[in-house]
Amino acid sequence: MRFIGNILWFLFGGLESGLSWLILGCLWCCTIVGIPIGLQCFKFVGLAFWPFEKEVFYGGGPLSLLANICWLIFSGLPLAAAYAVLGCVWCITIIGIPFGKQFFKLARLALMPFWAEVA
Repeated sequence: MRFIGNILWFLFGGLESGLSWLILGCLWCCTIVGIPIGLQCFKFVGLAFWPFEKEVFYGGGPLSLLANICWLIFSGLPLAAAYAVLGCVWCITIIGIPFGKQFFKLARLALMPFWAEVA
């Protein structure tokens, strides 16, 4: 089921999702100060392409709080809003609920990506 879900995800939303993380990572890496934020974006490209059977674990600390606030102001809100809207659209039908849940998982990650680990 995981393989089929990931293939369908990639075709119906995963490609755009992964490319959004990739583009944001490249944009953040254009500046010296944004390189740590861009590298964090690159970590989540694989999750955005193939999210089924993967979990995100959140930690924290004062440095991650500062980075999350900076991320939230410049990139996090538009990305999280887009994922939330797509999650709601996919949850309209019963068949789309698993895909909607994956979009909601990515929306939460888009709000606070620092000190998050994918397993």
